[in-house]
Amino acid sequence: MQFYSLNKQAPAVDFRTATINGQAPDKGLYFPEHIPFLRNDFINEINYYSKEEIALEVIAPYVGNTIPRNELQRIASETVAFDFPLVNINEQISSLELFHGPTLAFKDVGARFMSRCLGYFVQGNNQKVTVLVATSGDTGGAVANGFYGVDGVDVVILYPSGKVSPIQELQLTTLGKNVTALEVDGRFDDCQAMVKQAFADADLQKALFLTSANSINVARWLPQQFYYFYAWQQWQDKDNPPVICVPSGNFGNICAGILAYQSGLPVQHFIAATNANDIVPQYLQSGTYAAREAVATLSNAMDVGNPSNFVRILEIFKQEFASLKGKLHAASITDAQTKETLASVYREHQYLLDPHGAVGFLALEQYLAQNQGQKGYLLETAHPVKFPDAVEEVTGQKIKYPESVQGLLGLEKKSIKVAPTFAALKEYLLS
Repeated sequence: MQFYSLNKQAPAVDFRTATINGQAPDKGLYFPEHIPFLRNDFINEINYYSKEEIALEVIAPYVGNTIPRNELQRIASETVAFDFPLVNINEQISSLELFHGPTLAFKDVGARFMSRCLGYFVQGNNQKVTVLVATSGDTGGAVANGFYGVDGVDVVILYPSGKVSPIQELQLTTLGKNVTALEVDGRFDDCQAMVKQAFADADLQKALFLTSANSINVARWLPQQFYYFYAWQQWQDKDNPPVICVPSGNFGNICAGILAYQSGLPVQHFIAATNANDIVPQYLQSGTYAAREAVATLSNAMDVGNPSNFVRILEIFKQEFASLKGKLHAASITDAQTKETLASVYREHQYLLDPHGAVGFLALEQYLAQNQGQKGYLLETAHPVKFPDAVEEVTGQKIKYPESVQGLLGLEKKSIKVAPTFAALKEYLLS
């Protein structure tokens, strides 16, 4: 399998090179030269497969011969070594819980897979690899956990000061060792812009071996397909595929789901659920894509004003607007609606959502009300404990901390404060 740049000004590369580089030399995102179509008997007999076997079947065509089969099997097994339950909320809507990993967020899958792939690829390298990543919330903790202690890899995480939850901040600032957190006095879009500039800077390219762990990296993006297949394995009505609603910020997660669909996964329809940062809903209405500055919301991991992965979705649909609209719906949910949904779902169904899941629930509920007879599930992308203020305010209930984060409480935060400028980031990296 080869990967080409969406800017079409760089040579195609294999999975190893795409993972190590993160981004193509022409600053485009890498995209697979073809989308593999999975065997019909795999889809039809998926209930007989283990999680590890499903992951290996899905990812092997993309990896090709860059990782030996037995090593890839080990990586896949370690990546998905926790549960992905599909839980009924009501008769029409279920929740695919993606918060049972070590950092309580869906990004554990991509971060664990990428860290293990990169660890394998850099064995024997003389120069350390520096993983540079911007986070609006969960990416930072997942990447920090996934890469912690990996030989030959340093991790630098940029996050917007005061705009991540307390647990999220502890997860990315308390590890130390080969993980450094830069606390940026700005927004997530500032962090993302700084990272993109770093990859374009000649001085940094000469001085450091840089790669990215954001979902622009194929090793972070592609394994997110796994849990869509786990949901299908648990889906009871195989004659009626689900409507899938994905809380969306940078659009890597829903893009992976659409890729899984193109590979043969049965899906009725996709919904991209956004907060007030409604760039994609506006695009699907007008046909004009207009990026803008992100605004802060309760669902902060989705506060993205220029989603990087949307260009990959356009590529999947060959830039055909009608085809895209035929499979993808998008909705924007306000903070007031998010709070009301958190409260009503807990009150009526005794199910506790996080703010991102609440955005997904309401967008799915609205869509199903207009499309009678269909059923679906939302992706519950993070544990409610990561957003205690919002959740406890509307439910009146104190959230119990899972064992996996209880050890973080009371640990000292270790971060380096920097200005929201590329110059500040460059100065730190070169020092």
